[in-house]
Amino acid sequence: MMVYDAIIVGGGAAGMMAAITAAGLGKSVLLLDRNGKLGKKLAITGKGRCNVTNNCSVDELIKNIPVNSRFLYSAFSQFSSEDTMSFFEGLGVRLKTERGNRVFPESDKAAEIVSALTRTVSDYGVTVRNERVTEILSENGEIKGVVTEKSRFYGNGVIIATGGKSYPLTGSTGDGYDFAKACGHTVVTPTASLVPIVTEEKYPADMMGLSLKNVTLNITDKTTGKRIFSEQGEMLFTHFGVSGPIVLSASSHIRESERGRYLLTIDMKPALSEEKLDLRLQRDFAERINKDYINCLGGLLPSKMIPVFVKLSGIAGDTKVNQITREQRKSIVSLLKAFPMTMKCFRPVDEAIITSGGVSVKEISPKTMESKLVKGLYFAGEVIDVDAYTGGFNLQIAFSTGYVAGMNV
Repeated sequence: MMVYDAIIVGGGAAGMMAAITAAGLGKSVLLLDRNGKLGKKLAITGKGRCNVTNNCSVDELIKNIPVNSRFLYSAFSQFSSEDTMSFFEGLGVRLKTERGNRVFPESDKAAEIVSALTRTVSDYGVTVRNERVTEILSENGEIKGVVTEKSRFYGNGVIIATGGKSYPLTGSTGDGYDFAKACGHTVVTPTASLVPIVTEEKYPADMMGLSLKNVTLNITDKTTGKRIFSEQGEMLFTHFGVSGPIVLSASSHIRESERGRYLLTIDMKPALSEEKLDLRLQRDFAERINKDYINCLGGLLPSKMIPVFVKLSGIAGDTKVNQITREQRKSIVSLLKAFPMTMKCFRPVDEAIITSGGVSVKEISPKTMESKLVKGLYFAGEVIDVDAYTGGFNLQIAFSTGYVAGMNV
């Protein structure tokens, strides 16, 4: 009967890193994944480009993790973003650093990252089986192996790296939470994080498919009057509300998603002050002095947005621009600087990029990723109750915790 040193459940970023690390130390490793393909979710991250990490210090990594950041200090110290970059470059993947210190493969292809990991898993002699685990075997508080839908495997250490509940089609359906609970662990209820936002207003649907670039999205908590988020970048109008990079970032700052509590405003011209924008508007109007208002906004707004904007401004579209008063012009400027929407709710968890919640960090050793309740049981990646903002931080969590679990299993 074969007894493995390490059985890893889940072949994503954390699972493959754990397998490579353990096998690199000469351990016999079995990697079990329910998909026919390893790295299925990894292949679609970063719009298919794969933001592998963020090129920053450990302290900066910690600052970008709103949930249980201190738990990760030891893991980041053992395997930093610099280590992640060296690791991939050592596998022949050329990397580049972009705005916000985001790191991508030079090829802009997530498939290159997946290929480098799967090739290394194979080169290191890891046994890979396409089988779904149904049970973790333990006896007297010690790990004994796992049961799959097809067979039974024995091992002295098991690493659960099954991901969260986001993107269920890639295999992360929350199995890891069930395994953890069956072993006596507390699971913090998973919720969506890095997820599109549904708005109360229906007018985003009129602009569906419109992508805005270099705009600033601000989010204000109406109960306190405090601005909780402000970031410049790209966003997208959809049939339900808004999505895109800065919207996903914003979602991870919203902890209590009460209906109507959050006001979203878009600054369409963040580079211009209200005074300069007013001068620009006056110039545009002067050049088209006898034209209708609705036909004079093309220099400031994308065409798909103009009918919605005109309606919200409260000025009839067929008003001649030479009849627009100073007060009306000021209201147009205000709307350009703060185009409003109200948050209704998040989209469902299966549309989230990552899940907030998971196995309680109080029951996991931060230095080894080993369970404090069951000897030989380890956790890595999104299954743990930690999550970060966008920018490569979540994948760094996967690589760091995978590495630490692989080192210690």
